[in-house]
Amino acid sequence: MANASPDLDNAEAQRQLNNNNRPISSGLWDTECTSSKLFECSRIRALADERDAVQKKTFTKWVNSHLSRVSCRIADLYNDLRDGYMLTRLLEVLSGELLPRPTRGRMRIHCLENVDKALQFLKEQRVHLENVGSHDIVDGNHRLTLGLIWTIILRFQIQVIKIETEDNRETRSAKDALLLWCQMKTAGYSEVNIQNFTTCWRDGLAFNALIHRHRPDLIEFNKLTRSNATHNLQQAFNIAEQSLGLTKLLDPEDVNTENPDEKSIITYVVSYYHYFSKMKALIVEGKRVGKVLENCVEAEKIVNRYEGLASDLLDWIEKTIAVISNQKFANSLTGVQQQLQAFTTYCTIEKPIKFQEKGNLEVLLFTIQSKLRANNQKPYVPHDGKLISDINKAWERLEKAEHERGVALRKELIRQEKLELLAQRFDHKTTMRQAWLNENQRLVSQDNFGYDLPAVEAAMKKHEAIEADIASYEDRIGVVVELAGEMEAEGYYDIRRILARKENILGQWGLLKELVVGRKARLEQNLALQKTFQDMVYMIDWMEDTQAQLLSQDFGKHLLEGDDLLQTHSLQEADISVQAERVETLNSAALKFTTLEGYQPCDPQVICNRVNHVSTCLEELKQLADKRHEDLEESRQLWAFFQELEESAVWIREKSSILGAQGYGKDVTSVLKLLQKHKTLAGELLAHRSLLQNTIKRGKQILSEQSFGAAGIQDHILEVKADWKNLEDQAALRLHHLQEALNASQFSTETDDLLAWLQDAYRLVSSEDFGHDEYSTRSLLKKHRDVSDAVDKHRSHVVALRQHLGALPAQYRDQEEIQVRMGEAEQLYTEVVEVAVLRQQWLHDALAVYRMFSEVNACELWIDEKEQWLDKMEVPERLEDVEVVAHRFESLDQEMNSLMGRILDVNQIVQQLLDGGHPSSTEVRGCQDHLNSRWNQIVELVEQRKDHLDSVLRLQNYLLECTEIKSQIQDKRKAIDATQYAGSDLGGVLALQRRLSTMEGALSVLEPKLMHLQEEAEHLASAQPARAMEVLVPFEGISVEWEELKRTLQGCEDSLMVAGRLQSFIQDLDSFLTWLVQTQTSAASDQLPNTLEEAEKLINKHAALKEEIGRYEEDYERLQAVNELLETEEAPLPHAALQQWLQKLDVGWNKLLEMWESRREVLVQAHIFHLFLRDVKQAESFLNNQESALALVEVPTTVETVEAALRKHKDFTTTMELNLHRIKAVIEAGESLISQNNIYSDRIRQRVDALASRGNQNRDLAQQWLEKLNVQWVLQRFHQDCHEAEGLVTG
Repeated sequence: MANASPDLDNAEAQRQLNNNNRPISSGLWDTECTSSKLFECSRIRALADERDAVQKKTFTKWVNSHLSRVSCRIADLYNDLRDGYMLTRLLEVLSGELLPRPTRGRMRIHCLENVDKALQFLKEQRVHLENVGSHDIVDGNHRLTLGLIWTIILRFQIQVIKIETEDNRETRSAKDALLLWCQMKTAGYSEVNIQNFTTCWRDGLAFNALIHRHRPDLIEFNKLTRSNATHNLQQAFNIAEQSLGLTKLLDPEDVNTENPDEKSIITYVVSYYHYFSKMKALIVEGKRVGKVLENCVEAEKIVNRYEGLASDLLDWIEKTIAVISNQKFANSLTGVQQQLQAFTTYCTIEKPIKFQEKGNLEVLLFTIQSKLRANNQKPYVPHDGKLISDINKAWERLEKAEHERGVALRKELIRQEKLELLAQRFDHKTTMRQAWLNENQRLVSQDNFGYDLPAVEAAMKKHEAIEADIASYEDRIGVVVELAGEMEAEGYYDIRRILARKENILGQWGLLKELVVGRKARLEQNLALQKTFQDMVYMIDWMEDTQAQLLSQDFGKHLLEGDDLLQTHSLQEADISVQAERVETLNSAALKFTTLEGYQPCDPQVICNRVNHVSTCLEELKQLADKRHEDLEESRQLWAFFQELEESAVWIREKSSILGAQGYGKDVTSVLKLLQKHKTLAGELLAHRSLLQNTIKRGKQILSEQSFGAAGIQDHILEVKADWKNLEDQAALRLHHLQEALNASQFSTETDDLLAWLQDAYRLVSSEDFGHDEYSTRSLLKKHRDVSDAVDKHRSHVVALRQHLGALPAQYRDQEEIQVRMGEAEQLYTEVVEVAVLRQQWLHDALAVYRMFSEVNACELWIDEKEQWLDKMEVPERLEDVEVVAHRFESLDQEMNSLMGRILDVNQIVQQLLDGGHPSSTEVRGCQDHLNSRWNQIVELVEQRKDHLDSVLRLQNYLLECTEIKSQIQDKRKAIDATQYAGSDLGGVLALQRRLSTMEGALSVLEPKLMHLQEEAEHLASAQPARAMEVLVPFEGISVEWEELKRTLQGCEDSLMVAGRLQSFIQDLDSFLTWLVQTQTSAASDQLPNTLEEAEKLINKHAALKEEIGRYEEDYERLQAVNELLETEEAPLPHAALQQWLQKLDVGWNKLLEMWESRREVLVQAHIFHLFLRDVKQAESFLNNQESALALVEVPTTVETVEAALRKHKDFTTTMELNLHRIKAVIEAGESLISQNNIYSDRIRQRVDALASRGNQNRDLAQQWLEKLNVQWVLQRFHQDCHEAEGLVTG
């Protein structure tokens, strides 16, 4: 199957993978060896299965030992390698290379792809794989899977072993090298003689010797004996696993057998070889390291000294950096000066000493490097952080921190000096501000404002000057606050005193501002009160002047003068209202000063007196204004009534003269204009009516009030009413005459419009233009339809006009002109309708003719084009070109079908024209005949071309089909020749039969094709005699090939028939024997059930086994009858061996039936025993309940409780007797089982005795308790009688 390299011995791997396809030698049926081989067949197969099982277990552990490096594991070697993922991971671990990433997915195609990747990697590693494909591994083929793992072990574990002998330096490889290594390592052990990898390892001494040779501390080899092989093997395997870390690939029973598996032992021994080889290399390396260490001891001491000094210096640098990096300084000028003095001491004394130590370190490192170079040792490189560069960097950080410390100290010193200066400046300014604040507080505390408006205004100006001075001083207070804030921000050490003085200044400043604000509020109150008093004086003077104007008696002499006086009075009232609001405001403002709390600028009583006086004057002024307004309104109403009445009379006279002077119009337009004017006049009348009514109503109201000047009002009203009545009558009469004139004018207009439209329509429908082509005719027809629709719609107009004539007044209706025009309109409409119908028919005929001519022209153009193409077309000889032309003819057929429909439409149109008697019937008939003639010619031409094309295409298809079928027949013949039977194994026979069956199916498909091809050849030869030879010769060649193929196939089938039947029989026999052995093993099982459920399950399983035996009985009889069939064959067969095997089959079959019966008897007894145990458990529960009831009883102390206990005990004894009957039935069943010699008789006897003993014991306890209850009842009855007697005595 596989060769890992030219030097690798892999004969066993080759045999392992070819077991499935191992051919049976042609001499198998020789009489002298047939019996022995058939006799050993079953035994060999069993041994092979056992060997496969051992290999599977060993290889599974070996695979897991390597997969554990990547945290993977397999449970079943055959199944877990099927997806290819674990196989890929194993090869990656063994080779140390990355394989292509496995494909995700669980489908078969994904598994095949992953396994292909792994096999391709093996081929790249020069591992030759034979008869193994990805489908074998995916399908879980046991033999091929084991063979593949063995090939991997050979390639990656055993191939690397090479041992050179000392005599001739011969190089051995693979198994021989490993065997030689084992012999060399166990040469000093007398009881160990390793000559192979099978039987020489059975006693376990070889494994122990290998371990003892390399690790004598683990094994006491002298105490081992050859007779105790299992102990030896177990000890070696356990020590190798626990002390050496070697996976336990084998178990003692795998090695301590008659024929141990060679591959499994080699796989395990290889792990010993690799481990001990690696251990030897580690020892050599250890000695070399010792010599190097001796040379490094001295250098190491110096290195330690260097590292110690470097660590101390670095620690000092870090600590110093931490100290000087602290930017926390003393918060005073003296403290900062002291810190600066300490820093100067560090820079001049402490730092130079450490700088000298740094230089010494550099010298020491140079010394170390010199010594190491002298000893040819690797140059010393200090650890990270202890390099000279690291020390220099740390020193640079120290100097940087030192520089930052010096700069910070100097800055802090400058800051403290600045703070001292600020503190001195703050103290000076606060002293000055304190004196100024005290002086101003005294000044603003005085209230000397005066008692009139000028004095208060002067005090206000003085106060404003004081406020301006204080406001200008606020910046100076801010300077003090800024100084304090700056010192607080800088952290001045005496900041508490500074903040206290600042708060004192700010407090006095706030008090001063409050005093100023309060004084200003008082001043503003005094000033507001004095201004209010001054406004009151001005208001009283104005009210006195206004009263004099309101007392006037002038009310006007006409309407305009009355309106002027009323308007003037309205202005005075508005002024009074404004002044009243001002008075209210003044009063409110003055009264507010009477309700002030605390400071009051004036006596409240004086304020109230002044407010009352102003209010009284205002009320008197309002009363005079109201009286004056009423008088002026009455005067205006009277003069307004007289004026409106006069205007109404003038308007009535004007409209009456207009109505009498106008005519009635001559046409519709003039009548409509007059109607519009009359409508406007009617609207004016309607509007004026309401005005006149309102005027009359007001006049009557004036009469009822009897105001001054009311004389003559009633006469004026009656006169105006009479004029108004005449005007309304005149307007109604004129409206009636206008409506009659409008109706007559409308009739004349409608008649004129209808006649004009009918004349235009008549000109259109009587036109001689019928178009010059289809488009123009279609357009004319559309216009004619629109005209016809309009004519139909005007029918209703004619009827409506006749009705309108009947509705006219008599003076208009009887006019002769109107009657004549109506008759003309009706006659003209009738003529238009008749002419329209005739013109529509003529247009339809013209359109049909033009359409027919258009279709004919289009059809003839298409026919001309296709005739030119068909005349020029030449049919090609190549099949591809012929198919292209045929495709064009298919498109031509579709076009011809479409054209045929158009020609039929043309014929239909012509027939309609002929039937209608069209004037151009002769020309139309000639055009139709010419088109039909052209169509028949093109159809005939197309059919000729298609027939020619079909014949060429059919011939080319025939020749192509001949070539294809001949090629298929030749391929089938080659396949049959390549499938010749070359062995006698059943797998090969069945595979060959499947191939031949497939071949026969393919030939059955080809045979109808040949018959069809023959018919096609005869048809083509008769149709084309000139090319008959070209047609018949290819078919003759196909016939010859076909006959030869059938003869070859028949010969192959005959040769396989006998071998197939024999191999099928052997396969059936082998399968039946395998089943028989397995079934005997199942029937011979000594497993006994532990529970009733297990007993029933085993019985059911045993019954299923019987059914299985029954199903195989037919196979058994068929195998017994096969001998008679094989005797009739002419081929030499091993009859004696077959008879021997059939006899063994008969014996095995009978033995199986006996074993099944024996096993059934055991299982039935076990089932009955467990049924008995179930009843025993139930009986024991009864006994347990009885014992519990008897153990919990208590002696009653009264007669009633004793009687109740007796009744309860009676029930208990009744129940106990029933249960004892059941227990007795269980005991009798147990005795019956014992008498039947049940396999559990001893256990049944124990249970029966225990049940009987416990039942008797419970019966005795119940009897004893009954006796106690009877005695207690007698005692309690005695006590009761005694108590009764004692009661009688005492009573």
